[in-house]
Amino acid sequence: MSGRSTLNQRSRLRTGDLLALGFHGLRARPLRAILSSLGIAIGIAAMISVIGISTSSQALIKDKLSELGTNLLTVTAGSDLLGQDAPLPADSLAAIRRIEGVQHASSTATLTDIFVFRNAELDRGRTGGLSVAAADLDLLEASGASVLAGSWLNEATAQFPTVVLGRTSAERLGIQTPGSQIWLGEQTFTVVGILDASPLAPELDSMALIGEPIAATLFGYTGNPTMIYERSDEDRVAAVRTLLPPTISPESPSEVKVSRPSDALAAKNTVDQAFTGLLVGVGSIALLVGGIGVANTMVISVLERRREIGLRRSLGATRRHIRLQFLFEAMLLAAYGGLAGTALGWLITAITARSNGWIVAIPGEVLVAGVAVTIVVGAIAGVLPAVRAAKTSPTAALSS
Repeated sequence: MSGRSTLNQRSRLRTGDLLALGFHGLRARPLRAILSSLGIAIGIAAMISVIGISTSSQALIKDKLSELGTNLLTVTAGSDLLGQDAPLPADSLAAIRRIEGVQHASSTATLTDIFVFRNAELDRGRTGGLSVAAADLDLLEASGASVLAGSWLNEATAQFPTVVLGRTSAERLGIQTPGSQIWLGEQTFTVVGILDASPLAPELDSMALIGEPIAATLFGYTGNPTMIYERSDEDRVAAVRTLLPPTISPESPSEVKVSRPSDALAAKNTVDQAFTGLLVGVGSIALLVGGIGVANTMVISVLERRREIGLRRSLGATRRHIRLQFLFEAMLLAAYGGLAGTALGWLITAITARSNGWIVAIPGEVLVAGVAVTIVVGAIAGVLPAVRAAKTSPTAALSS
């Protein structure tokens, strides 16, 4: 009994011995190990970087939405049964402001056949895609836009030929500071302010905004808005959205269109997620190719180390010990690639995020999962070589 116990004791493979054998197998052929794990590293780096860039971009969108708010609704005119434009009533703003839960409501009205130029000498056909609109004084509060330079219109300046330019309008007209004069509707107007870019109301960027009183005096503005901006309590957005069409046009509510600008950003987020899924699939293919490379390396390693296997078997190593040795070696080889690929993916994400002004937002579980996946791939890739090594006959191995 003591002899059998001693034999079993000698045949036991301790965890420390398994680790030593696995590291020794890789250190003996370092260049091969590096090249084999390179495929794994590229695959996991692609997956980590794609997910990281996507989550960082999504974090930026979420920050923007939380900053700008998701309670903005925009109202535009639709078409009647004959397909003709159905203008919004002149009393639309007054009606909207009576709805319970409405915080702010404002509007712009695009003036047809009125254009803006840098000076009177320019060709009238070169409008640059800019439009002129009469603006309600509460526009900034309702739309969420902000003034980049100068000031917004007020009760006094709205009575005179003054204008506030959108960000794009100012750039195309070559206006950098307020106080400059431009040619608007065959009249000289003074620029009193320039708006910053507005993510939720991008149409304002290419507009020249003037007061409603001066628009009525010079250009015959009748008070019918083209676009209405409305902000309500967060918990009342859905209810207000339902009430807007019948409130504005009780006879023909179907002629009123209501949209939520924040939905466009949310839709962009959804598209980004779908695109991310596609790229993750491509990274998975690279990871699969890397796993095949690991399997191929381990098969060659088994063939080259037949004498080692035979010697260990003759010294008491069981088939299970041989299987564990080569399986662990394959997992270790893949883990090297996984760690390198995870670090590379994080670095690519950080560089991309910083260059775009984003916050680096990679979920910690993604990094952990990246390494875990590579270990699983290594285990799968190492099964066949490990089984083949375990089946090697000690006498045949030593005699070869």
